[in-house]
Amino acid sequence: MAEAHQAVAFQFTVTPEGIDLQLSHQALTEIYLSGLRSWKKKLIRLKNGVITGVYPASPSSWLFLAPVTNRAQTLRCLQSLRILLKDGQSLSAQCQTVVSAVLFSTLLWFSLIFTMRMCLKQLLSYHRWMFEQRGKMSNTTKALVRIFSGRQPLLYSYQGSLPNQPVPAVKDTVKRYLESVRPLMTPDEFERMTSLATQFESSLGNRLQWYLKLKALWASNYVSDWWEEYIYLRGRSPIMVNSNYYGMDFLYVTPTPIQAARAGNTLHAFLMYRRKLNREELKPVSTVIPLCAAQCERMFNTTRTPGEETDTVQHWQDSDYVAVYHRGRYFRLRMYSSSRPLSPREIESQLQRILDDPSPPSPGEEKLGALTAGDRIPWAKARKEYFSLGVNKRSLDCIEKAAFFVTLDDDEQGMMGEDPAASLDRYAKSLLHGKCYDRWFDKSFSVVIYKNGKIGLNAEHSWADAPVVAHLWEYVLATDSFQLGYNEEGHCKGEVDASLPRPQRLSWDITPECQEQISQSLAVAQALADDVDFHVFSFRDFGKGMIKKCRISPDAYIQLALQLAYYRDRGMFCLTYEASMTRLFREGRTETVRSCSNESCHVILLGILSHKQVCRRLLRQASEKHQNLYKHAMTGAGIDRHLFCLYVVSKYLGVDSPFLKEVLSEPWHLSTSQTPVQQVELFDMVNHPEYVSCGGGFGPVADDGYGVSYTIMGENMMNFHISCKHSCPQTSSHKYGGQIRQALRDMLQLLCPDQREPSRTDQSQTKKDL
Repeated sequence: MAEAHQAVAFQFTVTPEGIDLQLSHQALTEIYLSGLRSWKKKLIRLKNGVITGVYPASPSSWLFLAPVTNRAQTLRCLQSLRILLKDGQSLSAQCQTVVSAVLFSTLLWFSLIFTMRMCLKQLLSYHRWMFEQRGKMSNTTKALVRIFSGRQPLLYSYQGSLPNQPVPAVKDTVKRYLESVRPLMTPDEFERMTSLATQFESSLGNRLQWYLKLKALWASNYVSDWWEEYIYLRGRSPIMVNSNYYGMDFLYVTPTPIQAARAGNTLHAFLMYRRKLNREELKPVSTVIPLCAAQCERMFNTTRTPGEETDTVQHWQDSDYVAVYHRGRYFRLRMYSSSRPLSPREIESQLQRILDDPSPPSPGEEKLGALTAGDRIPWAKARKEYFSLGVNKRSLDCIEKAAFFVTLDDDEQGMMGEDPAASLDRYAKSLLHGKCYDRWFDKSFSVVIYKNGKIGLNAEHSWADAPVVAHLWEYVLATDSFQLGYNEEGHCKGEVDASLPRPQRLSWDITPECQEQISQSLAVAQALADDVDFHVFSFRDFGKGMIKKCRISPDAYIQLALQLAYYRDRGMFCLTYEASMTRLFREGRTETVRSCSNESCHVILLGILSHKQVCRRLLRQASEKHQNLYKHAMTGAGIDRHLFCLYVVSKYLGVDSPFLKEVLSEPWHLSTSQTPVQQVELFDMVNHPEYVSCGGGFGPVADDGYGVSYTIMGENMMNFHISCKHSCPQTSSHKYGGQIRQALRDMLQLLCPDQREPSRTDQSQTKKDL
């Protein structure tokens, strides 16, 4: 057991003269430095906790109050403090004056902090600025927030001032729901649903709402904990494809073709981000006002642990190593030496040792990761039976407690070869599911380093949503290329400490029974992966710059194009899910924007029969409706999270609601999500347009539907990731992709008829897909 041997700090042997104790100086030094690093982090957390706790004031502001109180000795309140202190004869008159001044200034300081935080909370609760017309938005909120932001805020400075997510009125939610399903139902179906909704609103709805309001008063967020538990952690189907999502590398460039070198810079960039995260030095993400940063807390050192009824998310305060998988073997790679992080060149050297290691995997080790890709109940039982004791437990703990997971993949991926479009599709599928056993899907995220230097990321969904992981990924890509860089040979810069210990190989004792369970999980996962139909493409005819010139929202434009493409593809409309964030509230996560509206269906059905001027007006009306729906979702006035929580309360009370049951069982045939670029300042799209990521994607939500992720890059590019299932004869990712391209062009020709026609190459690609 190599890992057990390296873990001890001393050895002893029994001799006729007694016990010969041999201390390991190097091991004791590492223990001391590890403890020192841990205490430094605790002091940083304590300091940041104090700074954040008194925000928007600063700890030093107390010093300015003491001189003021010394000059205010005549104040009655200060005199009262001195009288109280005179009862104790142990203090001199001068000491009584000093103590009373300190007490008074401290009380005044806390009162001012409380007042300022309440004012800031009220400001952050003001969301009407979102509904003001573009160009006429009031600057009141911006100005007042800046007044309270007299210094550079830390990452969590605003957390205590963010408002709780409000509970909408039942009648408002029911009204919005009925409006959203009206274009999707026949008159008889809609009349029946209206009857169910009216009955629910007038009876059971008010009772459930009372419990929900009680929870909203007590909890930080009335939605998020139930959403995490019941939507993610209680799901018993595989999280691979069904839940996890991925992020891609740069589309047109690979900074170095050397696998170990690219991994060295990438892993070091992750450590740099984690250092900023731990020190709370990351700037809070904001729109006009700051967003909740609670999801960042479990980014590193986190894993999802399987259970027979429900999974749990486990988070550790720190981890100084990563788990690495290569050719069926697992390694423990320490990322620190003498309490300092390894340099990119040192990480490259250590990973090269793993790549050069010729040792074969032990029996059952190669495909062990398939347990995390299959159904959750068999994995939970196998974990309890085969990984709760001995060497298997120690090795599993090493993976689960790692900062994150790394796969050194032997495949080459990216946009390459004679058919770059097909290579992008393969790249997406590789990141989504790989070989179904060469990723650890339970880790908060897994980094994939391909043989040709391309990289990617696969993230578990329960702990955070895509924008949080995208923020990390943007930083890593930019730091790798623009800050760390490579030498002329393509290797990482810097020197190597030759005394670094080799990466530690993990040991396993996989029984034949456990190997059988691994094979069964792999069969389930492989069938799921083989059924995924994926298509990724970059749309470069035009981008948000041209769309804005047409005076329309880029996101609304794309959503309308997706609706038009789906109608042309299937000849019908469908319930459409667009993810919106609710991080304007404390611990907020997401809300659903029901993009298929009366207005969008109206323009698609009647637009082709109407005059172009009329069609343009209908299209802009549909765009304005979509923007309004999005703003309502962001400000806590959405539909689906409220109905979901009412349904959870009904289950706790043991009562059935035909209305809620039917609403929660409706399938989302079109599930969409935009991943915005959050750190534009990290990328120079003018001088280095080739350094652009292709974004990321996810698997299909419904067996007979599509999953569409899109990213708007710069002014002239939009990337789309489309998924569906081969087993459904009505869906085809390439066909739907062609319809999306055509819909984007047709809408532009309608709104801006003087624009150029697409090139022949673009047209031929569309015809090929169709």
